[in-house]
Amino acid sequence: MANMFLAKSLLLSSLVLGVQLHLHQPQRFLVVEAGRTAEIHCSSSEDLQGRHYVQWYLRRAGEAPKHIMACGDTKNVNKYDCKYKSHSTTLEIRSIQRKESGIYYCAYEQPTYLTFGNGTTVIVGDSFTNSSSVLLLGPVAGENGATEPAHLACVIRGVSNLVQVSWHVLGEEPAQRLQRTLEASDGSLTLIHGISIPWASWARGAAITCEVTFNSSGSSVTRHAVYSAPPSTSCVMFSVVAVGSALLLFTVPLSLIWICCPPRWGSWSRKPVPRISQQNQDGLIYADLELKPPTCRKPRKQQAARGKKMTP
Repeated sequence: MANMFLAKSLLLSSLVLGVQLHLHQPQRFLVVEAGRTAEIHCSSSEDLQGRHYVQWYLRRAGEAPKHIMACGDTKNVNKYDCKYKSHSTTLEIRSIQRKESGIYYCAYEQPTYLTFGNGTTVIVGDSFTNSSSVLLLGPVAGENGATEPAHLACVIRGVSNLVQVSWHVLGEEPAQRLQRTLEASDGSLTLIHGISIPWASWARGAAITCEVTFNSSGSSVTRHAVYSAPPSTSCVMFSVVAVGSALLLFTVPLSLIWICCPPRWGSWSRKPVPRISQQNQDGLIYADLELKPPTCRKPRKQQAARGKKMTP
């Protein structure tokens, strides 16, 4: 009976601890060179009560989270080492390789569930390639309406690995959206990082910056976006009407003059249609027009018909 009561007490204390326990990974990004040792830190708001309850997981791009090790494991000690303290833990990965890039999560094992940390994105080596590019996309004015949030996306194309993406929004704390990863046929990746901010902040002209870091050198690429209001409908209609009226006033008198008083100067001789040469280059058709400028000629004088005079 006492043992059963003790087991229930331990289970209840574990559940209470699970509700209160919070895991925090202070390194949002960690960029290391291939072959070096990566150290990923995790702290706890409560006593972790033994290294055997601490777990580590890895989530690669496009894959489900994979269990790496528990801090009490004795296997793969040449590759992994889990340092444990009562309120913190550190995972060491020796001779880390590019294929080990991903998001690493510390976790605490409860009797019925796991409590996870916020994750650390580990980038091994340089992700930049000759085809890499960064584009920041924002919503068109009036696309969502004043009641919906404004969604922005930082699109990084042609990279070989994960990158570090940082958002800067003056006066706002943007809500991070789930990252999407697309793989091309050549193995390059397209990464889509999105955020959401209140539409009022976007329409107010808040300056938004997306900063992308590809490697451990610290150099980064930044892109900026600012809300641009659409032109007024009345202004657009007035411009169209004004241009149309000007063209009408110009063309009608000119047409009347041309009809009533046709030109009396000589005409140019008709030139043959310009020859079009086509050549196929990389699947594209290019057309080259060979044009010769017309030369001015004086009108010929009408000559009397030559021949014998016919008598009636």
